[in-house]
Amino acid sequence: MNLDFDAFLDTLPIMGMGMAGIFIVTIVIILAMVILQKVTQPKDKE
Repeated sequence: MNLDFDAFLDTLPIMGMGMAGIFIVTIVIILAMVILQKVTQPKDKE
């Protein structure tokens, strides 16, 4: 098995962009859930 190290280094930025995209989408989903929880929370009448 032969590992082309130059090709591996060429693909690192692409993999980094993919991982950053997954991280950003996860944060957007979490923020949407928090906002929806605050908006749809039942209001206490005290």
